[in-house]
Amino acid sequence: MSKEIPKSIHALATSRDFQPSVRIGKSGISDLLIEEINSQLDKKSVVKIKINKGLFEKKDIKSVWQYLSDETNSTIVLARGNVGVLWR
Repeated sequence: MSKEIPKSIHALATSRDFQPSVRIGKSGISDLLIEEINSQLDKKSVVKIKINKGLFEKKDIKSVWQYLSDETNSTIVLARGNVGVLWR
């Protein structure tokens, strides 16, 4: 599901003022985490997620963003290292 990302969403995603509202910690990716991301996407359509350092290997992070995008039926706006922005 890839749709054109509006400029306003892109601008928000890259804004320094837009703080992560979901943090993936040592409990990793759980059903509860997916529910939380879904809930935030329902409310505000854009969510910024930060993965704690050292939780996943660098080579696996891209597939983590893809998995979260698939599970929440959202689009990856930005995935830069351990910070990503999903939009629905």
